[in-house]
Amino acid sequence: MHIGIGQTRMNKRPQTPGIPSKGAKPVQLPATIPLASQPETGPTVAHPHEHLDRASRAAAAYMSAGVSPHAFIEAWTDWALHLARAPGRQLELVERAQQNMTRLMAQSLLPRSDGAPAFEPKPYDHRFRHPGWQKPPYRNLQQGFLAVQDWWDHATDHMRGLRPDDADRARFMARQMLDLVSPSNFPALNPEIIEETGKRHGMNLAEGARNFLHDYVTTVAQIHEPAPEGFRIGKDLACTPGEVVFRNDLFELIQYAPRTAKVHAEPVLIVPAWIMKYYILDLSPQNSMVRYLVEQGFTVFMISWCNPTAEQAELSLDDYRERGMMAALDAVNSIVPKRRVHAVGYCLGGTILSIAAATMARDKDDRLASISLMAAQVDFAEAGELLLFLDESQVAFLEDMMWEKGYLDRPQMARAFSAIRSEDLIYSRAVRRYYLGKEDLPTDMGVWVSDTTRMPARMHSEYLRSLFLENRLTAGRFAVAGRVIALKDVAAPIFAVGTEADHIAPWRSVYKTQLFTDSELTFVLTSGGHNSGIVNPPEAARGHHRISCREAGALYVGPDAWLAQTPPQPGSWWPAWTRWLKKKSGGAVPTPGMGAPDKGLASIGSAPGAYVHQI
Repeated sequence: MHIGIGQTRMNKRPQTPGIPSKGAKPVQLPATIPLASQPETGPTVAHPHEHLDRASRAAAAYMSAGVSPHAFIEAWTDWALHLARAPGRQLELVERAQQNMTRLMAQSLLPRSDGAPAFEPKPYDHRFRHPGWQKPPYRNLQQGFLAVQDWWDHATDHMRGLRPDDADRARFMARQMLDLVSPSNFPALNPEIIEETGKRHGMNLAEGARNFLHDYVTTVAQIHEPAPEGFRIGKDLACTPGEVVFRNDLFELIQYAPRTAKVHAEPVLIVPAWIMKYYILDLSPQNSMVRYLVEQGFTVFMISWCNPTAEQAELSLDDYRERGMMAALDAVNSIVPKRRVHAVGYCLGGTILSIAAATMARDKDDRLASISLMAAQVDFAEAGELLLFLDESQVAFLEDMMWEKGYLDRPQMARAFSAIRSEDLIYSRAVRRYYLGKEDLPTDMGVWVSDTTRMPARMHSEYLRSLFLENRLTAGRFAVAGRVIALKDVAAPIFAVGTEADHIAPWRSVYKTQLFTDSELTFVLTSGGHNSGIVNPPEAARGHHRISCREAGALYVGPDAWLAQTPPQPGSWWPAWTRWLKKKSGGAVPTPGMGAPDKGLASIGSAPGAYVHQI
């Protein structure tokens, strides 16, 4: 069956929120998504034996944690064949090995070990921070490992004729293998573990074994543990006062209670990503972006997405636009009539907001006063390490995993993000919990990270194919309701935020929004990562940011040139953003009522609602 974004509507079955279905039928996922210019053809009927093929591939996908072995084999083969016919590169690698060995020997012969090390860990690598790693013999082990890591980084560098993607894949896989055999992972080679074992007479290992058993059982059984005391949803987190004023099977709309005598005329609608729960933007009171906006005099609405079950496997990407964001916008317009809306999108929510805004511009719908995109991509050509293994084989592998269940399960999502920074997110944590016997200290963001969600099969397939794999939105081939949309049609001013250490939406990829839009655009680059850079309240007084405004129709400036000419400013970017929103707003008006009972939008219950509690 040919499926175009917004071109096909599925029959939805009503369901009880939060209750998984029984005996769900296998999902018919698209093999391809046609170009908008291609004519519709009749449905393609799969041969009955194809079910056997898909079941076989799905079983293999579960065994490999959803990673296609074909991508591994292709990358290593391409790298090895090009290296085999490059004698110059081979000699270069031999010389590199000799240089690294010479540096190691020179360092080991020094009478003191407090000089500058020959090799330094990467900035995000925290495995060797313990002082014991600076003393022999552990210093030699650490330096030897880093020397080998340096050689492999050089060996898997780009080569003439070698596909850049395969070079990056080979480097990623080499790094994964090296991280597995790092000396920090072995108790007899790690000075921190040895010191802790002696200090606690081995009790750390006993407690670590208990932690391992607990994590193993929890992972295998997929047990969702409740939040620790002091981090309860609705009490300590996601606790900004408000009411749920609209609900359908896809989302709840929360309206937050005002905290000022008057408010800005234009309300704010936040569209979070559905890959995680919405309350990343409403964490503890001191970290809550929602609370900050309300205190600045804005009427704030938040979409709280459901956690899809097998019954919702056929939710499409266009459902999230039409029955999600656009339905929320209609509700906001009913509660605050005759006012345009400041739309805010975070991560994947920013992508669907961009699609909706371009569709609205095409259809002459001018209800958006401004658009704020936080760590959100519209072009996926430089989408970071998440793209390393995203090819036809990998997407088909994921589709086969989702074929029977109807969704991409939570463990697959968590593993994908952890593998990108495995040295810190996997191995450092494992050493701390299983060898040092230390419990993870709960934090508001840590609790949110653990509160993962599922991804409906059809939507995830469409998203990966049309955006990540084919990059159709910025290529002029993304169709909504059978007609192509273009971001350059958007006339509303844009406020785009990228973060320096983002490995999910790299800031240069976010910056490319300027290439595909013509309206006024303010770009902010803030310190921190995908989450910590966005959640940066002014009271924390940490980090820095760079900000500039491109006037409508101005010439494009590349990211490196922009970085060089835009000086950093200390502190949070939130005040600059709220000042920008206020400039795009009308005057102060009396606070609107909660909901609109006369229009069928009466309060359904208190925030944070029911969907945020779905597991």
